[in-house]
Amino acid sequence: MARSERLRQVTPEVGRFLHTLVLASRPATVLEIGSSGGYSTLWLASAARVVGSLVTTLEIDPVKVILAKKSLVDAGLGDVAQIVEGDAFAYLRSRSDEVGFCFLDAEKEDYGAFFDAVVPLLAPGGVLVADNILSHEEELAPFTARVLADERMSAVAVPIGRGELLAVRLP
Repeated sequence: MARSERLRQVTPEVGRFLHTLVLASRPATVLEIGSSGGYSTLWLASAARVVGSLVTTLEIDPVKVILAKKSLVDAGLGDVAQIVEGDAFAYLRSRSDEVGFCFLDAEKEDYGAFFDAVVPLLAPGGVLVADNILSHEEELAPFTARVLADERMSAVAVPIGRGELLAVRLP
């Protein structure tokens, strides 16, 4: 199957991790970069409903947008999450309001550029989680090292699922 056609979903363990982090951090806004079929979006949205926040998820593939929308509606979470179809970079450039929580699960070669776009938007205490840092360890090693060394962030690699990088924006 072509890379662009694959559904890339987090593991249930990572879904629970994301859900727990949203419950603990109680962000006003949740941003997801790369929803694929919407599985991680469901975890984020179910926690967002509990804490009274909303999820915006960005997906460029129109077929995946349709699938993610259906998943949210079927789960009764369509009112908690909106899917923005299109270029995530363009969306981020147009945004000025703070982000309380961001889950990054997009093309791995874009992680560094997404980090540059998201960190200025992260509220103090805002959480950034990046997926696949162990399954794509070699490819993401420069990104991981950069985040771990960034003085604006407190970060740790979490060895669950395919590897999660958990970072919190310092005040």
